[in-house]
Amino acid sequence: MKLTRRSLLTGCLGTLGGIPLEFTRPSTSHAAAVSSSTYLFPWEEVRNQLGRRFHDLRRHFVFEYYPWYANEPFRHWQQWDRRPPKDIAANTVPWLGPYDSRAVKVLEQHARWIADSGVGTINISWWGQGSFSDRAVPLLMDVMGDHDIRVTFHLEPYTQDRVTRFPSDVIYLLKEFGENRRWDHFFFDERDDRSKGPVFKTFSTIHPSQIEDCHGVWQKPPDYVPDSEWRRATDRLRNTLRTDFDRITLLADSVEARRVRAAGFDGMAPYGPFVKRADWLSYALAASRLGLVFSFNVNPGFDEIVRRNVEPDSCYTRRPFIPRTRDLAWTKPGDRELAKQLGERQTKETLQWSLLLQTHPWLGNVSQGFFLVYICSFNEWHEGTQFEPMKNFSALTQDERAHEYHNPSDGFYRLRHLADLIGRLL
Repeated sequence: MKLTRRSLLTGCLGTLGGIPLEFTRPSTSHAAAVSSSTYLFPWEEVRNQLGRRFHDLRRHFVFEYYPWYANEPFRHWQQWDRRPPKDIAANTVPWLGPYDSRAVKVLEQHARWIADSGVGTINISWWGQGSFSDRAVPLLMDVMGDHDIRVTFHLEPYTQDRVTRFPSDVIYLLKEFGENRRWDHFFFDERDDRSKGPVFKTFSTIHPSQIEDCHGVWQKPPDYVPDSEWRRATDRLRNTLRTDFDRITLLADSVEARRVRAAGFDGMAPYGPFVKRADWLSYALAASRLGLVFSFNVNPGFDEIVRRNVEPDSCYTRRPFIPRTRDLAWTKPGDRELAKQLGERQTKETLQWSLLLQTHPWLGNVSQGFFLVYICSFNEWHEGTQFEPMKNFSALTQDERAHEYHNPSDGFYRLRHLADLIGRLL
């Protein structure tokens, strides 16, 4: 049988207990889009299968985590010409306000929220040796470890020669935050055969060699690196670590399976909500055929801040709100609540699709014993993907309301909803 979206939805869980999924194409009506039930999802069967395969399932749910905030002086909260503390680089005001990622009280609250959600691992956005994020890691690991949360790393494009530094960067992370700490809170991915090893993601890894801008000019993307260069770097790293771990898993944020394999990565883990859910199956099939693993982000959607000062000839265009809907008037309570309902639906559907694809016996993750669910994000506030709690709208000050923030009536809804969903599996 050819595997399609419909056959996946209607029959793929037979091996989990024979319960078919009822699939209907969502209505174009906004009301129907947030109220209709898309599938009858067999949570118990999925939980039982995963429980048999993995003995510490919560470790396989991973929050993307950003330790790049400060407030003396402000860091990141002032992005794109914002003026904190009232005017911040976010469309919603955090429950904790514009905080400092180095504050113990902030980290302790983050750790409690993460632990309560059922998530057992965080994936730290890392920007190079000696960077602000690098210096934030020791305390962050201490606090997360006190709440039984493990830590892994997401290597960002912090320099043009990142590819040449990649092997030494990974080895640095392993030594500095693993070996030197006796591996106290370092995350090791355990496959279902009980083999273990570290996992590292990369962001902005695989690009086309040229792209055409809005003026019709073809240019080389600034982060472009030939696949062959990545392959030399990943091979060099594997050769160095070949006797140290059962395995090491390297994930690229790309859906181009052939290029991911050519670059020497073990799998693809695209970041954010921009890879359409309708395409996940085809990408998973392509990865599986080439022996790659895959993980697509669970997310509540996207609500990025607008750049205020743009050059007249700039190609910048505002990125759309996700899930797509009509234009929302953020001063209206009904529109803020519609955004909340759409976010809940997006979270549920992306989690269900991730579970379907990662537990399907015809796809490669099962045969490789791999299961990791990345959640985008705990606190990338300027893109509006955060599950970290927001202020209730009623708690906003008059100065904050003047900036037309998008806070809903219940600022905890995302984290609470996610905790309920994950709780069905643990």
